[in-house]
Amino acid sequence: MSATPLRGMSATPPLRIVLVNYGRWQDSIECLESVFRSDCAVRVVVVDNASPDDSFARIAAWARGAVEAGVDNPALAHFSQPPLPKPIAHECLLPEALAGAVATASLTIVQSGATLGFAGGNNIGMRLLLADPAVRHIWLLNNDTVIAPDAASILDRTMAETPGIGMAGTTVRFYHRPDTVQAWAGNRFSALTGQARGIGHGDPATPVPTPDAILPKVDFILGASLAVSRGFLERVGLMEDSYFLYYEEIDWAVRNRRLGREAFATAWAAQAQVFHKEGGSIGSSGTKSQRSSFSEYWLNRSRLAFIGRHYPLLLPLHWLLTLVLIGRRLVRGQPAKAESLSRALFGRAFSS
Repeated sequence: MSATPLRGMSATPPLRIVLVNYGRWQDSIECLESVFRSDCAVRVVVVDNASPDDSFARIAAWARGAVEAGVDNPALAHFSQPPLPKPIAHECLLPEALAGAVATASLTIVQSGATLGFAGGNNIGMRLLLADPAVRHIWLLNNDTVIAPDAASILDRTMAETPGIGMAGTTVRFYHRPDTVQAWAGNRFSALTGQARGIGHGDPATPVPTPDAILPKVDFILGASLAVSRGFLERVGLMEDSYFLYYEEIDWAVRNRRLGREAFATAWAAQAQVFHKEGGSIGSSGTKSQRSSFSEYWLNRSRLAFIGRHYPLLLPLHWLLTLVLIGRRLVRGQPAKAESLSRALFGRAFSS
């Protein structure tokens, strides 16, 4: 379909972006308004994970100009407002059309046909993009983010200039506290506890440290803003979608490290700024007391799966840790969360 050209668009965009949506189409279209303001060419795939709220149709309606994006934080309105000229060239793909498909439009909106989780949704988007041999880098970007206009070009340039690049992160700041850092690039991780913490979490957004000061601390790139190279995907593989949610990024990093001397490099595009609402769609708040039962279930089920896969000698310790967590939830009068943790421990399906 015809569309108004967007800034930076060309026949062969240098950077492809994947967004996964589940039930938060308002977040997705605010993110898209910021992404298509990028000062370089981009091509975007949005994978809707069978949302129950008609997200697929609403995102397509936004691309046609029939729905307008809102702004959750007026302080960041300049990243997504005023509305871009519409329509935006787009295509819509249903599940039966995915086999052998190639994402060719500025915006490809995919209906996955099932709730596949973060990894499963991203894998659909990456497969579509990798079908184009011109693709060099893919940026996995949370749909509950907005980005600065130069973020995509800085990230793409950083990857292009890093020999043997595999994964790269950006500076991620809190959307509702934009002067505060969620993570410089990524996280530290402890296999003993299974817990991760953003490097620089809570730091003021300025001054920005140097990559040399941050990268040695990075165990894995934060999944809210994680770019990967084609070579990395072809050698290490796609995300492990059996996790459904959580631990996909650290699993990727561990799989890469186990290549030894052939491991791919990690980079940080320090000046690429991303603003993240942090887990709005699934209740995965950084504050433990605010996490939903759904989030607690998958955090712990995926932790146990990850430890069993990569650190099996530590699995008894993690069973014990989960039992302690169940006890704490019961003492605090949170029986629903205790039940969710119990289901995660014994590999039973989540029940709301």
